[in-house]
Amino acid sequence: MLTHMKAKELNCALQNVPTETVSQAAEMLRTLAHPMRLKIVDALNTAGELPVSSITDYLEITQSATSQHLNHMRRIGLIRSERRGKEVWYSIADPRPIMLLNCICNCCRHEAVDS
Repeated sequence: MLTHMKAKELNCALQNVPTETVSQAAEMLRTLAHPMRLKIVDALNTAGELPVSSITDYLEITQSATSQHLNHMRRIGLIRSERRGKEVWYSIADPRPIMLLNCICNCCRHEAVDS
């Protein structure tokens, strides 16, 4: 039986988290809500760091599309870039997407076992 509770009685997980932190988390989730960006996180997590050309080959999309995804992720601090000669290399700057990726992968494993 559901009971009506006052908002102050709910004791929600985000109740004591600053609004700015919740906003940052929402921005991170919006950014990662794209299949190509999740694949980029997975590739960088696996390899440690990769040049744009390798990421483009892995995603099988144009270099300009890859760069747009990378730039968006870099702007919000999820990944970092480093120029090495003519190439730009990328790596994970914020480990939180890795936790999300692991959660997604674990959920998929549980679904396969439950089927």
